Amino acid sequence: MSEGQEGALVAVAESDRSTGLLPSQMLRAAVALGQEIQAAAPIGDDQIQPASIDLRFGEVAYRVRASFLPGARDSVQDKLDQLSMHRIDLTRGAVLEKDCVYIVPLLEHLALPKRSTAFANPKSSIGRLDVFARVITDQGTEFDRIRDGYRGPLYAEISPRAFSIVVRTGSRLVQLRIRRGSPLFRDTALKRLHAEIGLVETPGEDGPAPDAIKNGLAFTVDVAGQKDTGVVGYKARRHTDVIDVDKVGHYDPDDFWEPVHVHRGRGGPGGVVLDPHDFYILASREAVVVPPDFAAEMLPYHTFVGEFRVHYAGFFDPGFGSVEAGGTGSRAVLEVRAHEVPFLIEHGQELGRLVYEPLLARPDRLYGSASGSFYQRQGLALSKHFKRVPPG
Repeated sequence: MSEGQEGALVAVAESDRSTGLLPSQMLRAAVALGQEIQAAAPIGDDQIQPASIDLRFGEVAYRVRASFLPGARDSVQDKLDQLSMHRIDLTRGAVLEKDCVYIVPLLEHLALPKRSTAFANPKSSIGRLDVFARVITDQGTEFDRIRDGYRGPLYAEISPRAFSIVVRTGSRLVQLRIRRGSPLFRDTALKRLHAEIGLVETPGEDGPAPDAIKNGLAFTVDVAGQKDTGVVGYKARRHTDVIDVDKVGHYDPDDFWEPVHVHRGRGGPGGVVLDPHDFYILASREAVVVPPDFAAEMLPYHTFVGEFRVHYAGFFDPGFGSVEAGGTGSRAVLEVRAHEVPFLIEHGQELGRLVYEPLLARPDRLYGSASGSFYQRQGLALSKHFKRVPPG
């Protein structure tokens, strides 16, 4: 047995719980032992996040006429045979045009044992580019949700909405979490955790409202604006150049975004009117904390509260916003798209909820600068692809 496999077995044996999400060391162990996660090319250590693994594009993409789910009887390839328009070589890089739909076979595939499921989300930087990115499987009946014991390939459905993007073999647009068993983390447990740690901190307030913890922890939007500039967010420009998803700190924000300023109403601080079909980057009013032995997922609020969609990338890693990982004051960034009619969002309006879930063990790396993360201690922030905007 190799040294890496011995270390992997130790990581598996050190699990603190029988149900929960796989932490970084157990994901690494699964890769080393060829269990649960396998790949057509070696999986790099930098793909392993505190509670998830980055998935990579394979060598081709298929432009399709429509989004789809395979359904219980068909494979993804069955649907591609019906809907594919043309095949695109990704080995040298290619442009995925906005408002088009693509299916990309991923390099990773799964061999989940019984009592293990998985779920996926776009990476944070991809959500902030307004790229609709979802994972589908053979015989799949849901996006981003992978059934118990699934063994087979993984595919990404990609649809850029605001900007056309450049991708290539190895590009990472989606990430995957693996869950063992069915851990239940009810509101009563969430209330206890908040009482112990303080999962959200609202400026000028003692804590969340009494009804803030219900099917998760509520968060609200900040559209009061920066005192010196009045900027509350950014709106994507309609006609821009392409964005290479693998370039960091490369693009001038002014070429792709226009600042959004607070609208002062006659009776108060006002808010922001979302224009139909435009894409906005806003921030939560609350600072968010994810304890080291938990992970969180942002769920959009019910559609009946307004004509808009919130969040494309919803994973929050262990250590996000925590003092231990140097993240005090980190806020959630909200990706918001209006639908059919203009809609007014006001300061402090509830836009979604955070659902917390325990890990099988404390991860051996936490979210923060040491793990190559970009958004610890963030306020209102664009994706990593853009040059940093100085405060004010």
